[in-house]
Amino acid sequence: MIRHLSTAHVRHLTLAMQGFGADRDGPEPDSRTLLNLVRRLGLLQIDSVNVLCRAHYMPLYSRLGPYDQGCLERFNQGPRTRRRLFEYWGHEASLIPVEDYPLYRFRMQRAREGGGGLYKRLARFSREHPEFVDQALEEIRHRGALAASDLTGGGRGQGSWWGWSHGKSALEYLFWSGQVLVAHRRGNFERVYDLPERVVGREAVEAPLLSPEQAQRALVARAARAMGVASARDMQRYFRLDGRETRACIEVLVENGELEPVTVEGWTMPAWQHVKSRTSRRASAATALLSPFDPLMWDRERAARVFDFHYRIEIYTPSHLRQYGYYVLPFILAGQMAARVDLKAERAFGVLQVISAHPEPNISMERLAPALFEELLRLARFLGLVRVQIMGSGALDQALEAASDEA
Repeated sequence: MIRHLSTAHVRHLTLAMQGFGADRDGPEPDSRTLLNLVRRLGLLQIDSVNVLCRAHYMPLYSRLGPYDQGCLERFNQGPRTRRRLFEYWGHEASLIPVEDYPLYRFRMQRAREGGGGLYKRLARFSREHPEFVDQALEEIRHRGALAASDLTGGGRGQGSWWGWSHGKSALEYLFWSGQVLVAHRRGNFERVYDLPERVVGREAVEAPLLSPEQAQRALVARAARAMGVASARDMQRYFRLDGRETRACIEVLVENGELEPVTVEGWTMPAWQHVKSRTSRRASAATALLSPFDPLMWDRERAARVFDFHYRIEIYTPSHLRQYGYYVLPFILAGQMAARVDLKAERAFGVLQVISAHPEPNISMERLAPALFEELLRLARFLGLVRVQIMGSGALDQALEAASDEA
């Protein structure tokens, strides 16, 4: 008999399997704790927007509290022997555990073959301009890690492709096809590339090649475990997989006993629970600010189903059309979405600016404001800022101002 799950139970499972529930005011988490959380999530999304902080720093903070950001950088940009994360296309541009490198080689192979979409366009460029691809790879092989701007002549060619230089286009093809990887990013977020064996190590590069079916099955299982309960589309979107191939993987995982079919209150589509998913009392009571690029927020439709929270990133929305603000962070209070806050770090002045704050319906302001202000203070400390400045004039903004007077 197929089990029926309540929405509340699915929410509790999601928070637990996403790694919430740690004592965020306890001792600073060590490197092993940080790495284990990345493995649990499967990846950290990267984004260039830096109005508050880089996106990949926030998910670990939301779950564990303040930590040494340099540790995450060492995982990603340290010497090859100490590197624990590499950059590739997971959900979007992502930091991924090095041991999962073999799971992405099918994607690299498809890019090399020009399997469709971006892959097809990149492969076409490599066929039409092999001299640029060969030159870029040869320069990296002999000169070491290079960015597009470091290539001879800046990688320029006659004309451009997507407005890119030929050198950048060549490097993008080499990156997507796995012939180079990102060694690190510069302060301006420019990628610097090197040969895979000099980034993730020869052991990872020479690991046995998995079939596309094996790799995708492992990724679907990881997605299901990271979410606890998920629809086929949820699992597909977590690692940006093909829908048909995802459904085939689900069938095998059900046969293998890793996934169990369930029904969920209010869901109109089939769902599956990972057999190792468990709730946690501490996770069910989680309180945290979330980045717009947190795994909980990747899939807006899923966020609405699980948390009854309708969220849209408004970074690219014209300012006069924004409803809540430019860089809006959801706030979870005791396991429920309670507010959204538009934040900005004014680093030159050491100030965390609260541009505006908006409560969700039916949330007690007396309970919300002190908890949110405490979290804002914690975030400011994590970012190396010395004070919180409330700038809005709404009801929650005023309540936060009052909470700051009492703090």
